[in-house]
Amino acid sequence: MHGNGFRYHMGKLKIAIIGAGSIGFTRRLFADIVSVPELRDAEFALTDISEHSLSMIRQVLDRMVQANRLPTAITATTDRRKALEGANYVINCVRVGGLEAYADDIRIPLKYGIDQCVGDTICAGGILYGQRNIPVILDFCKDIREVAAPGARFLNYANPMAMNTWAALEYGKVDTIGLCHGVQHGGDQIAAVLGARDKSELDYICAGINHQTWYIDIRFRGRAIGKDELLAAFERHPVYSRQEKVRIDVLRRFGFYSTESNGHLSEYLPWYRKRPEEIGRWIDMSNWIHGETGGYLRHCAERNATYEAEFSRILDEAGEPIDPAARSREHASFILEAIETGRTYRGHFNVRNTGIIANLPDDAIVESPGFVDGFGLNMASGITLPEACAATCIASINVQRMAVHAAMSGDVDLLKLAVLHDPLVGAIATPEEVWQMVDEMLVAQARWLPQYAAAIPAAKERLGRMTVRTTEWQGAARRPARILEGTAAD
Repeated sequence: MHGNGFRYHMGKLKIAIIGAGSIGFTRRLFADIVSVPELRDAEFALTDISEHSLSMIRQVLDRMVQANRLPTAITATTDRRKALEGANYVINCVRVGGLEAYADDIRIPLKYGIDQCVGDTICAGGILYGQRNIPVILDFCKDIREVAAPGARFLNYANPMAMNTWAALEYGKVDTIGLCHGVQHGGDQIAAVLGARDKSELDYICAGINHQTWYIDIRFRGRAIGKDELLAAFERHPVYSRQEKVRIDVLRRFGFYSTESNGHLSEYLPWYRKRPEEIGRWIDMSNWIHGETGGYLRHCAERNATYEAEFSRILDEAGEPIDPAARSREHASFILEAIETGRTYRGHFNVRNTGIIANLPDDAIVESPGFVDGFGLNMASGITLPEACAATCIASINVQRMAVHAAMSGDVDLLKLAVLHDPLVGAIATPEEVWQMVDEMLVAQARWLPQYAAAIPAAKERLGRMTVRTTEWQGAARRPARILEGTAAD
């Protein structure tokens, strides 16, 4: 059992959001939470390193409060500790280094032939992203321990999900739950291919690790759905048969469907992006999420520009009534509702593996079913993954473990070994190429990597006598970002 027992909240609830300048996501979280009547009188404490972003989201939420005559209080400050003072829940939405560092996560590995679609979970980009995040996550945890309300819960939405949650639990010593919506989205696809009239006709159990979670038991209208029926349904679907080629191929070979998108899954495995001429076979360019080179980077740049350019429209929309029926399926509001009211919520959550999945390591962060109520989070235990699914997860867990420990120790050699053992990196790059690539990424991102400060001069010196030839490659499926003139890219 995870949690501290019943805590029907006494007094005013305080919800702090770190990285609240993520306008679209913060607006969605806020609307979800205030859709619950018992949560409407909460205080939302917004914090971000950008005063400009804070000002924008503060205006949006203030307009929502006024238009809906809510008793909700909104505060905004760049002083994180002030925002966290007395907070009962802390929600993390940060991207450390912003789009500038993220661009290097994609650009530098491409020079070594490593073509990523997203690069924020594992692979070269995800590992370096974790190195930037973990020192900041530990700062958040220190503040939570020192100034938040006793028993405060940390809800992490930021990637790399497993690494961030691992660090917060093992080193930050804070009650942390990692939250993602991949399980729900994959479930929607399964419901669609099976011809569901309503999503409630489908039920399932997913288990694995974040972004590599597997639908190991699927029930449609109460009937168990096996591999052959599901595979045939995906293969005949007019859209998913084209967009989800990697997922369908994995379903065909493994016997189980993966939660994660075609583009994400293709970069977690060593088989689908290893040769440039093969990548086109497995991806679809109708949307970034299906495998486009650097697709999420492009999407983020365009979206940020849109928020700047269309802020007046966003502000107008904030004046419309909040419809509780339009509440999203992001877990945060349901977790808060369950703990604060005792109404039970079932979902899939990222937590430390304490016998939850029997054939994954105990120290890993797993994503698996659980129930939330007034007692807190209670995870189902004793699940066994199919062997191939477990093997794929274990390969990533080994990378995550080394990456977390490297981030904590500033051990460059361990970091390089983590990258070397990444499935896609290992399918493409030699050890010599990995060593040089990591040096290049460390030097490029040094300002966000305080734990490696002492190692940066030596990395620069090694780069001065580089022995590996690189190529300025845009990737096998790159599409330029459509940034509106006069708007901010970050």
